[in-house]
Amino acid sequence: MSGGGPSSIRNRKPALANPRSSLSDVDDDENNTDNRNPNNRSYAERILESDQANVAVVATLTVLAFALRFYKINFPDQVVFDEVHFGKFASYYIQRQYYFDVHPPLAKLLFGLAGWFVGYDGTFGFENIGDSYTEAHVPYVGMRALPAILGSLTVPIVYGIMKESGFSTIAAVLSACIVLFDNAHIAQDRLILLDATLIFFMTMTMYCYIRFKKLRYRDFSYDWWLWILACGTFMAFTWASKVNGILTVVAIGLAVIIDLWDILDIKRGHTMDYFWKHFAARAVAFIVLPLFLYLSIFWIHLSLLTNSGPGDTFMSPAFQETLRGNELLLNSHEIRYYDTVAIRHKDTRVFLHSHPDRYPLKYDDGRVSSQGQQVTGYGHDDTNNHWQIIPTKALPETGRGRVVRDDDVFQLLHVNTQTLLLTHDVASPLMPTNEEFTTWPQDDNSRYNDTLFQLRLLDSMEGEAWKSKSGHFRLIHVATKVAMWTHSKQLPDWAYKQQEINGNKNLNDKTAVWFVDTIVADETGEEMKDRTGDAPPKEPKSLNFFKKYLELQILMLQHNAGLTASHPYASGPINWPFLISGISFWTQSEGQKQIYFIGNLVGWWSCVIGISLYTGIMLADFVARRRDIEPLTEPVRHRLLNSTGFFLLFWGVHYFPFFLMSRQLFVHHYLPSHVASALVAGSVFSFACSESVNYPVSVWGPRLRTPKVKTYADLGGRGPILVGAFALVMFIMFLYIAPLTYGTPGLDGHAVNARRLLASWTLHFAAKATDGA
Repeated sequence: MSGGGPSSIRNRKPALANPRSSLSDVDDDENNTDNRNPNNRSYAERILESDQANVAVVATLTVLAFALRFYKINFPDQVVFDEVHFGKFASYYIQRQYYFDVHPPLAKLLFGLAGWFVGYDGTFGFENIGDSYTEAHVPYVGMRALPAILGSLTVPIVYGIMKESGFSTIAAVLSACIVLFDNAHIAQDRLILLDATLIFFMTMTMYCYIRFKKLRYRDFSYDWWLWILACGTFMAFTWASKVNGILTVVAIGLAVIIDLWDILDIKRGHTMDYFWKHFAARAVAFIVLPLFLYLSIFWIHLSLLTNSGPGDTFMSPAFQETLRGNELLLNSHEIRYYDTVAIRHKDTRVFLHSHPDRYPLKYDDGRVSSQGQQVTGYGHDDTNNHWQIIPTKALPETGRGRVVRDDDVFQLLHVNTQTLLLTHDVASPLMPTNEEFTTWPQDDNSRYNDTLFQLRLLDSMEGEAWKSKSGHFRLIHVATKVAMWTHSKQLPDWAYKQQEINGNKNLNDKTAVWFVDTIVADETGEEMKDRTGDAPPKEPKSLNFFKKYLELQILMLQHNAGLTASHPYASGPINWPFLISGISFWTQSEGQKQIYFIGNLVGWWSCVIGISLYTGIMLADFVARRRDIEPLTEPVRHRLLNSTGFFLLFWGVHYFPFFLMSRQLFVHHYLPSHVASALVAGSVFSFACSESVNYPVSVWGPRLRTPKVKTYADLGGRGPILVGAFALVMFIMFLYIAPLTYGTPGLDGHAVNARRLLASWTLHFAAKATDGA
């Protein structure tokens, strides 16, 4: 077929009669009935499919990718967007200070390694967007080079995925160009951000899986094991790079389930022993190996971060005491009866406080109070925060028997007013379902039982001593079984807008946790002395790795789900494929420069068209087959189902779960799906231009009964012309938006308006409309 031939869609050959014959031991490659003579390919196709052309194409794509991503990578020499987070995390690795983040550590470990390699000392704060790297002598270019390298290598990997899947060179180039000339990928790849690492490992996972599948006729060979284990390795790295890397695990998992289901089919002629061998191999490669690598990365992460840091307070006291220099480790002391303490709420950080003022007789809603002494949460150090621990049992004169322990029952005496903490069956001021907290005179025993509270230490052993700083606890009222609790809503002016303290009926509420901030005085009323005498400095305690890992994983999930605050550049998933809005990464008033994260409209909308066409083609084929009409040959159908379907699986798995999330979402979360959609677009382009497919794709193996005759897809002369024109249009669009991608040169107001291609884009420094405009 020559380049000027008629449309292949209109002249697509019908399938043979009775195409639904039973499946044999081999799959679709063996059923290929396309009898195209490979010598009849167009001249352009024969040239492009040569090894020399393949090397030249890969080299060209790689050089262009590096050029576009490293161009002016030193600009701006300021902190940009989320570099305030991920650059800071690299500093913590170099300083070995513990931090907490919702994302797994691999990509951040690599940033720390890059910073160490280029001589960064980890002292820069990364506090605010716009902070100068140059003034602080930070070797930021070396750190930005890491994602730039990985992002550049992603382009030839995309090309390789298409080629290994059986598509022609020109179709592979189209998919690669969609990523190569995309402004969003370039903007992300040249900054200290996580997505370049995530996408690199994701595409490597796809590439390795395809190479593994191509060896299905040489199963359990050395190469087969090499590629299946490589796939599991890169899948683990993807998972460990960013929290949404787990979606790559899900995508591969679904592909493996489909693969095993196919092997289980009795029509394939396989024994159950054969099936279980494949099952075991996949379990090792896709479960055991990734879990081992994922855990190993966290082990390295925790092994490096051994010093106290900004992440300490997120962790449990037991975890914190494993960190050198941690306040809980250095200043935690056993609490004894008659000690005077300041008690603080773990989450809101307010002190348990009381003052002589009384609750009003009536609240605004008409409810009546006890008119007792107010007990509130106060955020500042004050003598009204001081409470003395009064025992309810006989104590020895000296010794360990005077230490307060888990499950002990005691009273809390407010030192300044000499009243005892009390709660009772009276509704609290702000929450009618919760109990009011007040106090009662110490010398009046008529309500003794209402002043009794039980100490319940968290994660403690029976009889464990209560300690300041580290002894997180719940305070349970003995009589009514409520937990002392507070929340962030303020009381009215009559309580000086302090926080309400009340009794929560949910004893296991995670926010009903308190700790003793300081031991103010011992039982003599004197300032507390160090009860350990001249003891040597405390060494960090040890804690089982798996306990630390599980605690960290739970916190990561909880905090990731809790990122629900509004953001001016947040957007919904329905908008992402169409580039309805972007993200302002950085602005500089001098010169009216800005980095606005937005993709290349030509490429993104082409991907949407590609996915739409693919869906329509497969739906039309499905409906036609219900009427016993075969619009597609079996080889073409199987290529669309197996290869393009694999790409679509990755697109959907990395896209649709975001519709279920209530956390903050941004358009950059779509980048992995965008890469997958570029692969779909290239596949659909190949289908539209050629009525045949490259055959065979799989590597010959002993399970094949007969040799295969090679046939080729032929996109003719029009394929390179169309892809060349498409790449040119993409490049022009890329250049037009480039000032927003690189942040330079600056644009005047009218130039900014001209680049606001969609009305929903919120660009800075836009010119205001005038009457004469």
